[in-house]
Amino acid sequence: MLDSYGLPEAIDPEHTKYGHGFQVQNKWKVPDKVMITQTITGAFYSKRGNPNHPISKEEILEQSLAVADAGAPNIHIHVRGEDGHNILCPKTFHYVIDPVRKYYPDRIISACMVPFQKGEWAKMIECLQDGLMDETPINTVAAFCGDTLFAKPPHVMIEKARILSELNCKAQIAVYSDGDIDNADRYLIKTGALKPPYYWVILPNLPGGSPMQSPKAMVEVLMHYVNRIQEIDKDSEIVVCASGRAGTYLASFAMLLGLNIRIGMEDTVWQYPHKDDKIKKNLDTWYQFSQMARLLGRDIYTAEEFKKKLGMVKPGGILRDARTNQPVLQSMVR
Repeated sequence: MLDSYGLPEAIDPEHTKYGHGFQVQNKWKVPDKVMITQTITGAFYSKRGNPNHPISKEEILEQSLAVADAGAPNIHIHVRGEDGHNILCPKTFHYVIDPVRKYYPDRIISACMVPFQKGEWAKMIECLQDGLMDETPINTVAAFCGDTLFAKPPHVMIEKARILSELNCKAQIAVYSDGDIDNADRYLIKTGALKPPYYWVILPNLPGGSPMQSPKAMVEVLMHYVNRIQEIDKDSEIVVCASGRAGTYLASFAMLLGLNIRIGMEDTVWQYPHKDDKIKKNLDTWYQFSQMARLLGRDIYTAEEFKKKLGMVKPGGILRDARTNQPVLQSMVR
């Protein structure tokens, strides 16, 4: 009689006596590995927002080398001008990236090639032709980012996709709201401008993006993003940025979902969403999240493993004019 109630073993965690050939609690389909991209400075924040923020090229280089030395496999670079504003300057990018490449040639270098000012499109092409980075985003956005209109017309997205393909730089699809996901599908995926495997970067919770004013909103918004992306392509590789006030909790939730994360001082100034403490240095965020990944039983991708998964090749290629198919030389775009 007792046996019919499962006694003396009240719960068999894997099987039931009333059925055979299946487990009662299946193993979750969470990837064993996670890619952690470490940002350094970004284009958004100044020392007014966070007095610890790296602004000078010397500060950016120092913190890039520090996280590389600690094991970060993917380092995301922006550079600033003398006035502290984000710039696309090949010389300054070389100042930061060349030493990282020299001492850590096995790492992925990610950098934002987002032309904003006059003449920066040509500078973007020069940086790409120099093979400075392995990957860079295409922003499919039209939004007020803070108080600034940040919009990329469809022809700009498509032409950038073509340039990245020709110069063997992996395109990341960077989205700030759910409308950006549809923009990417219409202009980059359905047109064939990008080829799979698709590589998405989710940047919600910045002012002007999808708001996350509470833990519940954070969960709902991120699940909405992920579901819409996976409706387009279930095999997409997704990176979630620790952005805005939600930062730390958002990246933590993303790892629970089996996604990749981007951390550091580009996308937030706060250590935690419920406190006012500011991030002191990028190295702290690397130690925090690399430890968290391992506590969750997820190993961290090496750069080579992730490159292989995404079919990435080393930088370098020949850029051709879209109309004439003739090579475009650096001297023609400077």
